[in-house]
This record gives sequence, structure tokens and C-alpha cells, in this order.
Amino acid sequence: MPNPLSYLSRRRLITSTVGLAAASALPVPAWAKGASLMHAKNGFGELSGHDIRLTIDNHHFSTGGRSGHAIAVNGTVPGPLIRLREGQHVRLHVTNALEEDSSIHWHGLLLPFQFDGVPGVSFPGIKPGETFTYEFPIRQAGTYWWHSHSGLQEQAGHYGPLVIESADPDPRYDRDYVVMLSEFSPLHPHDIMRKLKVGEHYFNRQMQTASDGDMTGEMRRMWAQMRMNPRDIADVTGATYTYLINGHGPADNLQLAFEAGESVRLRIINGSAMSFFNMRIPGVPMTVIEADGQPVDPVEVDEFQIGTAETYDVIVTPPDGSHALVAEAMDRSGMGVASLTSHAGHIATPPALRETPTLSMTDMGMMDHAAMGHGDMAGSSGMDHSMRDTSKLPTDVETGPGVDMIAPMPMDRMDFPGLGLDTVEHRVLRYTDLKAARMNPHREIEREMEIHLTGNMERYMWSFDGKKFSAVTDDPIRFGFDERVRVKLVNNTMMAHPIHLHGHFFELVNGADHMHQPLKHTLVVQPGGTATFDLTASEPGDWAFHCHLLYHMHAGMMQVVTVRPFPAGGEA
Repeated sequence: MPNPLSYLSRRRLITSTVGLAAASALPVPAWAKGASLMHAKNGFGELSGHDIRLTIDNHHFSTGGRSGHAIAVNGTVPGPLIRLREGQHVRLHVTNALEEDSSIHWHGLLLPFQFDGVPGVSFPGIKPGETFTYEFPIRQAGTYWWHSHSGLQEQAGHYGPLVIESADPDPRYDRDYVVMLSEFSPLHPHDIMRKLKVGEHYFNRQMQTASDGDMTGEMRRMWAQMRMNPRDIADVTGATYTYLINGHGPADNLQLAFEAGESVRLRIINGSAMSFFNMRIPGVPMTVIEADGQPVDPVEVDEFQIGTAETYDVIVTPPDGSHALVAEAMDRSGMGVASLTSHAGHIATPPALRETPTLSMTDMGMMDHAAMGHGDMAGSSGMDHSMRDTSKLPTDVETGPGVDMIAPMPMDRMDFPGLGLDTVEHRVLRYTDLKAARMNPHREIEREMEIHLTGNMERYMWSFDGKKFSAVTDDPIRFGFDERVRVKLVNNTMMAHPIHLHGHFFELVNGADHMHQPLKHTLVVQPGGTATFDLTASEPGDWAFHCHLLYHMHAGMMQVVTVRPFPAGGEA
């Protein structure tokens, strides 16, 4: 097997050559367009040390038959793998060579809030031509990532992986790969946003129609009355997206090498803008060992759904041969594919796309009487009325034109494995399977609060408690420093939302005992369902709190969490 270090040096040479090619407007060579690459171990350049330099610039990206504008960091999409070590101190010098403001948010990292990288919340952003230095100690280990928090730049390629090596090496695996999932569209992100505002179904090629044989007349009328479709699963789909693994589309034949008998750690990061993925390696079990960078008791599964911005680390021991690493979009409009192979040059055959899943009454926050054998749910009285009945919402939820969905009976769905995975026969991960591998200090809950996820699909408006971010900038969610709060998220919409809190880890209230509730930074709240977490507000400052579906955040589903006062000796 070739020396991985030679890959690394070649990658650094390639990165600089790509930048020169772009600058001189020369044709971009095949290897820069996403052809089959095996350099730099994982398909990334790699940076480490105490002083790291990153440059954000315009670029061009191609994969398969699609090409278009991209925003690259150090000349690549994704940007370089940043590898740090627990306990070190790092300075990250970020130069913005764009003609617009930019930023980098260090997703999942514990750091002083002024280095969190959210313009308008924790710092002013990085102006064109300027360099901003992020500087902070590394207080954790695990798999994380970084991305722009400016406009829609993340969709255009401004993201990359980040791995923090533990001070205590893990002896359970022989080889270590980052597997970064994302997507590429030749459309400019602002064009995508405009199309969603004009018609939320623009990219959906799998809508059910009146002629579909599996829908009764009553069911069709019920969906029509609610102005909803049972295949409203993903806003942006394979109609415009090519799904990527480490920047490579399916046509690029990305290979991840292993030797027979090795155990391989896969650090799986969902760095997409809008996509949930169902991850599997057909015929190869996966043992989940970390969620969002935090250790969990090992759980062996055959498949799991990973929401936008989540990370899962798994260990696999694949048999000799080539195995398809499959990241199938939740709406099954496409997939990202790589080959995990012990035979260089052998490409695994991926499985066919599975049937498109369909939303149920439960996904609308209703009890599914039909599924329970109680007859056709469409025959229940007041169906359309109950989905619009704003009296069911608390008085602090605004019910203007931005709210057109109200789940009448939302219930805890922490045990739901994700749309399309509730009917498969093999083992699928659920949040209720996760248990922290390290004991959490037990604290009594001091306060409880409820936050509603709200939206209007037709107008493409998204919000918390009916209030768009632009309307609440002076009214943050307030926590006292070190306060212990139980937060219940209620999803009144029929779409899953990955909710991310910056600067903190929270504990999932998932049935594990209080000392072993798993820590996460991103939580998927299922359609028509609730999800609850316990938070110790131990990081003072101002922090973003938002849906990590980029266009939902951009359309208003974002808030600011402020933690005050600063402890003695801290910044005011």
C-alpha cells in the first residue's frame, strides 16, 4: 500500500496548483474536478499545529456532469481537515479573499463566545481582504467540523472536517477515516432560495398525485385540504443535488483502503446544507462509539440516519473485498457512494435506491388511527381544522402568517429511527439506544421551558415560537450562568429539524439514567413530535440557536441564547 505521507505531500502540491489554475483561468485538470483521488488519506488536505492559516476564495467545482461556482478554503471543497490535539492551544488565521463578508464557525467546539464565528451574534464577521485570528484552548476530543455562518456560503462549499485527537489513544481500531457527507448544486444558493420561496415543491419530483393507487379518496381530499403532500420530505433534492462523500460524487469512484482483518474507524460528519442521510454498508455491521464527538456505550447497528450537522463515529471490521459505503438521501432521490476496499482499484456496486417514504398521520402530530386498526384517519372529524387550530398553541407563540401548521397531539418521538427506517428489518439506531460512556455530574432541574418549531411551507417561512430571527434580535433566550434547564422542543411542522445550540453540549432526555444521558450539540426533532434535553448553561456569552437546515435558518428559524452573568474574572 502506498505511503499515506506521500499522499499528504502530493495533496499540498495539488491544492496550490488548483489555486494557480483558478487564478490564471486555465482549464481545471481532471483531478481538481473530483476525479478518483486517494491522496491525503481521506481525500482532504490536512493541517495541524498551533498556527493554522486558511484562505476563503472563489473557485469552480465539478463532479459527474454538474459544475458551477464554489467557495473553497485553501483551494478545495471540502476545505482541509484540521487535526488538533486535546489540551493544545490553537491560533487559526482566516483570510477572506471574497468580495463579501465571510466567517468560520467551529461546530461543536467549546470556546470563548467571541471566537464562535457567527456574524452579528458573537463577532462582526471577516471583511473582504481582512484576516481574523481565532485563538482558544482545545478542551475536548472527538469528531467535529467547521463551516461558514455568513449568508448561504456553506451551500457553496465553505465547510470542512475537524478532528481532535484524544489525550488517551483508543486501541479499538487500526485505521481512521473521515467520511464527510455533503451535496453540490450547479445552482447558486440564492437561486435555490428564490425557487423555494416561489414554490416549496420546486425540487420535489416524487410528489404523490390524485391518481396514486395507494391513497384513498378521503385521504387525498384530507391532504389537499391541508395544502400538504405526504412526500414533503426534503426541500432540496437530487433533482439539483449531487450527493458527495469527501467532496466526491458517485461517478468519482472514491476508494477508502483497508487491509483484511483491520478494524476501521469511520468519523461520519453530515456537513450538508439541507440533507438527512441514511448510512449503511450492506453486509457490514457498524458499532457506534461516539455521537457528536462524545463517547457513548457501543451500539451495533446495520444502518442509521444522520441529520444535518450531526456526527457519528463507528467502528467496522469489513471482510476482505470491496464494500459500498452508502449515504442515501432520506427522500431517496440520490446517494453518496464510496468503496471501502481491500483491493486497490476495485469498486463496490452500490444497492439501488429504495422506495420513497411517505409521511404518516404521526408525522403531523396526530394519532394514526388507521395504523392502530381504528379505521381511516381521514374519517376523523375536524382533521383540517385541528391542523390549523392555533388555540392549541401557548399564548407566547405568535400565530401570524408564518404559522400554518399546528400539530394537534405532538408526542415524544426520541425512539423514532428516522423517516423510511421504521419499517426496515435490520437493526437501526435510535436516540433511545444512546447512553453516555462517561458519567455526567447529576444536577436537579431548576427550570423548564418549551420552544415551538413553527413554519409556513407555502410561504417558506420558518421560525421559533412563530417569531422569525429578524424580529427577535433584541429578545434572546436567557439562561443564568450555570443554570440547569430542561428544554422541550415541540415540532409543529411536518418536517424534521436538526436543532443546534452553539457553545454547549446538552443531555438528551432519552430514557437513560440521569448520570448517563448522552451529550449532543445537535438534536433532530421529528415531524409532529417532541424532543427534550437538559442543559447546564456553563458557557457565558451570546450563542446562536437554530435549525441547521441552511435555508430554514436563512428563512428565520434561529434565535440567540444569552448566558449571563459572566463568572468573576470573565469577560463582560
